[in-house]
Amino acid sequence: MNIASKPVAALAVLAIATLSNPSPGQAGSGGAVAAGLLGGFAAGAIIGSAAARPYYYGPPPAYAAPPPAYVAPAPAYAPECYWTRGEPVWNGVAWVRPRVQVCD
Repeated sequence: MNIASKPVAALAVLAIATLSNPSPGQAGSGGAVAAGLLGGFAAGAIIGSAAARPYYYGPPPAYAAPPPAYVAPAPAYAPECYWTRGEPVWNGVAWVRPRVQVCD
């Protein structure tokens, strides 16, 4: 089949489909096809809405202030302390420099 005959074949199919007259026995009697389509759409909507999970959004988070806590007041005189290495000491095996706390 060459390229020029494809549009001719398509037009022939459309003309036959347009000009053919279906008999009442083939078209369905009393709108049974339309009732079947509408019933199918309605059943699909009912079943689909029943099967869908609802989206539930819980309440927004509420802010609650923390309970009051007791904080001891700062001492009137707070010495400044720091840690440093002390004088070397022989521990029987090696010389070590222990850490000592120095407060001014």
